[in-house]
Amino acid sequence: MHENVISGHILTAAFRVHTVLGPGLMEAVYEAALMHELRKAGLRVESQVPLPVIYDGVRLEVGYRLDLLVEDKVVVELKSVESFHPMHAKQLTNYLKLSKFKLGLLLNFNVPSLKDHIVRIVNGL
Repeated sequence: MHENVISGHILTAAFRVHTVLGPGLMEAVYEAALMHELRKAGLRVESQVPLPVIYDGVRLEVGYRLDLLVEDKVVVELKSVESFHPMHAKQLTNYLKLSKFKLGLLLNFNVPSLKDHIVRIVNGL
């Protein structure tokens, strides 16, 4: 399945989660609900996927984790904040570079309307 098709499924599920739960909950709640919706849709989803840094040929386990990895292709970084900070997009950009995945979605659930709080980041496309 192509990254664009996967991202469409992710966004459909994210809108459903946001409609049902609304803003104001902890990030972990949205993560669990989104993972549930994506699995219901038949997608493979992993949560809190460790992301090491390779430095000078050495694998450094420094605690980075992908919130969600969908179909081993799309990284989803979830937030439940008042507004995005530029560092949030930089974080996802770095995750994509480190992991070599091509597409990432940054979603902020702590807002009245999810549609204005989605950032799509591509790596090497």
